[in-house]
Amino acid sequence: MIAEPNAACNLPSHKENAVRDETVPECTVQNNSSVRNGNLKTSREKRKVREQCENIRRNSSSSRRVSQLQNGEVVEAVTLFEVVSMGKRAMQCVVDDWVEAYKQDRNVALLDLINFFIQCSGCQGVVTAEMFQNSHQQDANRIHSNKMDVMQKMTETFDEETGLQYKKFIAYPWILTVTWPVDVSNEDYPVIRAGPYWKKFKANFCEFIAVLVQQCQCSILFDSYLMDTIISLLTGLADSVIRAFRHTSTLAAMKLLTAVISVHLNLDVNKHNAQRLYEVEKNRISGKKTNYRLDQLERKRKEYDQKLVEIQNMMHAIFKGMFLSRYRDVVPEIRATCIEEIGNWIKTYPDVFLNDSYLKYIGWMLYDKQAEVRLKCLLGLQGIYSRKELVSKMDLFTSRFKDRIVSMPLDKDHEVAVQAMKLLMLMSQNCEDVLSAEDCETLYQFVYTTHRPLAVAAGEFLYKRLLSHEGGEEVLCKGEKKVGAKTDQLKRLIRFFLDSELHKHVAYLIDSLWDWAGKFLKDWECMTTLLLKDGEGDGKVLNDDQESVLIEIILATVREAAEGHPPVGRGAAKKYSTDAQKVANLLQIPQYYDLDVYNTGHLEKHLDALLSEIKGIVAKHSDLSVLEASSRTYYILCSEKIAIYSKVDCARTQLIDELMGQLNQLLDGFWQKEEGFCTDAGEISRMHSALRRIAAFHNAHDLTKWNLYDKTLKLLQFEMEHGSLSVLVILPALQCTYFSLLWQLAAAAENSAKKTLLALRRELRRFSEICMYFLHHKDKDVREKAFTILCDWLLILSHQDSNNNEEAVGLLDYLPSTSLQEKLLFFIQEHVFVEEEEGSKGLTEEEERKDKSCKFDNLHKKRSLLAAYCKLIVYNVVEMTAAAEIYKHYVKTYNDFGDIIKETLSRTRHNNKIQSAKTLILCLQQLFQTYAESQDSSTGADLSSASFTNMKELARRFSLTFGWDQLKSRESVAMIHKEGIEFAFQGATGTDGKCLPPNLSFLLIISEFSNKLLKPDKRVVYDYLQRYVVEPLPCSRDKWQPLILYRNSLLANEDEESSILGSSGEWPPVGTSKALPFKRKLSNGSLPETSHTEAASQEAALERASQLTSAGGRSRKRLKSQEKHLKERLPLRCPGGLQRRRSKDEIKTEDVSVKGQAEDTSEDVDIDVVGAEQDN
Repeated sequence: MIAEPNAACNLPSHKENAVRDETVPECTVQNNSSVRNGNLKTSREKRKVREQCENIRRNSSSSRRVSQLQNGEVVEAVTLFEVVSMGKRAMQCVVDDWVEAYKQDRNVALLDLINFFIQCSGCQGVVTAEMFQNSHQQDANRIHSNKMDVMQKMTETFDEETGLQYKKFIAYPWILTVTWPVDVSNEDYPVIRAGPYWKKFKANFCEFIAVLVQQCQCSILFDSYLMDTIISLLTGLADSVIRAFRHTSTLAAMKLLTAVISVHLNLDVNKHNAQRLYEVEKNRISGKKTNYRLDQLERKRKEYDQKLVEIQNMMHAIFKGMFLSRYRDVVPEIRATCIEEIGNWIKTYPDVFLNDSYLKYIGWMLYDKQAEVRLKCLLGLQGIYSRKELVSKMDLFTSRFKDRIVSMPLDKDHEVAVQAMKLLMLMSQNCEDVLSAEDCETLYQFVYTTHRPLAVAAGEFLYKRLLSHEGGEEVLCKGEKKVGAKTDQLKRLIRFFLDSELHKHVAYLIDSLWDWAGKFLKDWECMTTLLLKDGEGDGKVLNDDQESVLIEIILATVREAAEGHPPVGRGAAKKYSTDAQKVANLLQIPQYYDLDVYNTGHLEKHLDALLSEIKGIVAKHSDLSVLEASSRTYYILCSEKIAIYSKVDCARTQLIDELMGQLNQLLDGFWQKEEGFCTDAGEISRMHSALRRIAAFHNAHDLTKWNLYDKTLKLLQFEMEHGSLSVLVILPALQCTYFSLLWQLAAAAENSAKKTLLALRRELRRFSEICMYFLHHKDKDVREKAFTILCDWLLILSHQDSNNNEEAVGLLDYLPSTSLQEKLLFFIQEHVFVEEEEGSKGLTEEEERKDKSCKFDNLHKKRSLLAAYCKLIVYNVVEMTAAAEIYKHYVKTYNDFGDIIKETLSRTRHNNKIQSAKTLILCLQQLFQTYAESQDSSTGADLSSASFTNMKELARRFSLTFGWDQLKSRESVAMIHKEGIEFAFQGATGTDGKCLPPNLSFLLIISEFSNKLLKPDKRVVYDYLQRYVVEPLPCSRDKWQPLILYRNSLLANEDEESSILGSSGEWPPVGTSKALPFKRKLSNGSLPETSHTEAASQEAALERASQLTSAGGRSRKRLKSQEKHLKERLPLRCPGGLQRRRSKDEIKTEDVSVKGQAEDTSEDVDIDVVGAEQDN
C-alpha cells in the first residue's frame, strides 16, 4: 500500500516532502484483500487501480478541503499534512473529518495519518506500504513465521548506486518502506524551522495529536487497531538514524502520551462515579435478587476497568518504547522535548508519575551539557515545587539533587541561572529547612551579579528569606524607645551589606531589591529617624560604619526613584528594541524634540546615536507600525528648515541605499533563475521584508531616484503573466508601485513638459489596469489591497489641484468607466455584504477568544473597504445611483456599517439633494421589485411578510435622516413621493386604469415619508396622486387599501378629510381639488400644462392655502414669512444625470437654505409646490 501524494511540498516553505503514489491501498479492494505492487503486471492495470485509489482518497478527504495561495497558485488541501500545515480550519473540525473517514474505511484513513507523520518529518521521498498478512486464511504458525522474517529485514540502508536511503519497518498491520534522497548537510525539517509560519505549524501539529485522542476517546481509541498502528509507526520512526524522523516522532509520541494521560484521568473520574452509583443502588435494593439498573452499572464499571487497562498498556508502550530510548538522544531538542513532557505528566497525573522512578530522569538531566535541556528540567521542577501537596513526595529527590540545584545559579547560561534561583525560592517557601544557612548565604551574594534578571531573582530570595517580616508594621509609639519592624529590616539590610564584604557600592544591592522591596526602600522617614536617633536609653544606635551605609542607602534609593535606571554595568539589561509595540511608541518621542538644540547645544553625538539606533531598529524589525514610525521620525528630522537637515539626509540616503542594495540583490537572483520565482521560503521572506521596509519609507520620502517603480512594476507584470509570485511579495510590490506613481504625479503637477505628462499618463492607465486585474486574484488579501489602492487612486486622479498646472490636470485626469464602476460595486457586494458562517459552537474558551479576534479583524477590513468605496460616491467619482446598492443593507448591517452608510447618505445629500432623494427611492424600488418577483402572482403581495416589513423599516430609517427642518428637505421629500407614485401606478395606464396596478403596495412604503411633508405640500402630493386614480374604482375597496392608507397619511389632521372620501369610497374629481396642481413637463406630453384660467383660480386657492398654513405655530409663521419667495420659485429639480467634477468645479452642491440659487433646467420633471407662480 502506498501513501498518497504530497501536494503540500510546494507550500511557501523550504524543501518539503514529496510523497507520491506508487501502488494502491488494500482498502480499494473489498474485504481488505491485499493488492501489491508486484501483482500489477501491466501499466493499464496499474493505472486503473491508481484511479480507484485516487477516487477513494478524494471521497474520504473532500469534507476537509481548504485552499491556500502557494507561490502564486491555489493549492487544494487533501491530505492531513496539507490541512494542518495551512492552519485554515479549526483543528476539531479537521479531526472530526478524519474520524468520519476512519469509520468509513480505516485503512485509507490510517494511510493518510501515516503520510501525515512521514511528511511532518520533512521526508522527500516515497512511502510504500503493504499488508503484513497476505490473507485472512493464514494460520498462527504462518503468521509468526512471517513476522520473524519481516523483523529480520527491518533495515535502514544506503544504496550507493542510486543515492537513495531506504528504511523498512513495521507499522502494524503494514510494512512501511520509506525511500528518500540522501542530503547529509540538510538538517532542516518542519518542526525546527524558524519563523512564524513554522512555529504555527508546530503548534498545529501538537494540537492535532491532542485533539485526535480527545475526539477518539469515546469510540475508536479502544478498537485495538488505531493506537497499535500509531504507536508502532512512531516507534519505528524513532529508531531511525535520521534526525528528522527521530525528532518528529518523539515529539508526536510525547504529545500522544500527554493526551492519553488526560483520557486516563477522565476514565478515573467516570469509574469513581460509577462505583458510587453502584454502591448507592446496591444499598437501595438490598434484599432483592436482580435489578436491571444494578446490572447496567456493573457492566459500566467493568467497561471502565477494561478501558483503563488498555490505556495503561498504551502509556507503558509509549514510555518504554519512546521515552526511555530518546531522553538520552544525541540531539538536544529531542532530550528537551522528553524532559518537558515528563514534567507535564508529573503535574497532571501525580498519583502515577510522582515517584522516584520517574523523577530520576529529570534529576539526571540537570547535568546535561545543553542549556536548553537543563532549562526544561528547572521549569518542570518549578511546576512541581510550587504545589505544596506534591512537595511531601519529593523528599528523596530533594535530598539527592539539592546540591546540584543550589549550584545552578552559577550556570553559564543566564536564563538557566535565573530559573534555578526561582526554583530555589519555591523550595525555600514550600520545603521546611531544605536549605541550610550556608546555602542561603551563598545564594544571597547573587544580588551583586552584573546580570540584572539574576540579581533581581536573588533580591527576591534575600528579601523574603532575610528582610521581610510577616505582619511587619511600624509599632513606634510616642515617648517610647521600641523599634518598629521596618527599623529591624533596615538594620538587617545594613548588617547584611557589611557582613558580605563583597561590594563597596550599595547601589547594586538596592537595584536588586527594588522590584520586591520598593515600598520598604522608599520609607525615607523611617531611614532618617533611624539616622538621627541618639544613643540614649538602651543604646541601640548605629555605629559609624552602619551610619555610612545607611546614608549610602538613602542616596541610592533616592537616585533609583528619581532616575529609574540601574547602576553602571546593568544598564544594558533591559531593552525595548525587540518589542514592536513599545518600539513604535518610543519612536514617536523624537518627533516632538526641539531639533534646534542638537545644533545650538553641540549635541551632535546624541543625534548620531539616535540615527544609529533608528537604523538598527529598521534593520531588525519588519512590523509595519515600527517601520512607519521610523519613516515618520526620519521625515520630521529631515525638515529643510532646521540646521541638522544635511546630516539626517545623509543618514537617510545611506539607509535607503542599503535597503535598495538588498532588494536589488534579491531581484537579480530572481531574474537569473530560468524556471521563474524561487520557492524557497527564506528568499520569499527576505524579499517580503525588503519590500515592506522600502514601502514604509516610500510613503513619506521620495525614492524616485532609486528607480523603484520599474523594479516593482516588472514583478507585478510577471505575476499577471505567470501567476506564480508569492502573496508576501505581491502586497508590498503593489504598495511600492502605488507610492512611486504618487510621487511622480506630484512632481508632474508642478511643472513638466507635455511629453513627460503623456508618458506619465500611460503609466497611470497601466497601473489602473494592473489593479483591476488583481481585483480577481486568487488570494483575498491581494484582492482587498488592490481594491483599496484602486479606490484611493481614482479619487486622487479625479480630484487634482489645477492651481499650478491646468494642462497637467487635463492630461492626467481620469474618471472610471461604467464597466469599472460595476466591477467596484460587485467587489463590495461580494466582500463586504456577505454573511459569514457561524462556526463558533463547541469551541474552547481559547478558541472562542481567537475566533472573536479573527471576526473583529475581518470586520475592520470590511469597514475599510466600504469606506474607500463610499468616498468615491461622495466625491462624485462614481455615479451616485451606485449608492442604492449600499443603502439596501442599511438596516440589516446597521451595527457593523450603519455609521458609514449614514455618513455617505448625509454627504451625498449635501452635494445634490434631488439626486440623493432619487437614489433613496431607487433603492426602495429595487427592493420592491425583488420582493414582487418572489411573490405568487395569483395570491398577490403579502403585506405582512418579513420582506415587506423590512422595506417599510428601511423607508422609515431613510425618513429619519431628513431631520426636523422640513423646509430644507421639502424638495427632496416631494421628489420621493413623486417618483414613488409614478412607480406605484406603473402597468395600470395600458388598460386605462381598469386593472389593479401591480406596484400599488409600494404606496405603503413611501407613506413613511409623509410626515416629512409640509402641510401644503401634502395637498399638492395628494392632487398629484389623483391624476392616477380613475373614478369609480374598478375593484373593491379592500384591494385599494394601500392607496387609501397612503391618502390618509397625506390628509392626516385635515378638517375636510371626511368630505373628500364619501361612504361609497369614491374619489372626488380632480377639478374639485382645492390645492394647487403639479406642473409636469414630460417628454411624452401625457399631462397638459396648466392654463391661464386655471392659474388664476389656483392663485386664489394659493392664498387660502397660505392662510391655513399661517394660522398658529412658530413653524407656520416661518412658512408665511417665506411665502413671497415660494411664489417666485420652489420647484423640485430632477437632473438627468449625476454631474461630476470637471476642471475647478469638483462637486456641485445645492444651497440648503431657503434662498437657493436657480437650478439647472435640464430635468425631466419640474414640480411647482404651493406658492409657486404659474408659467404663462
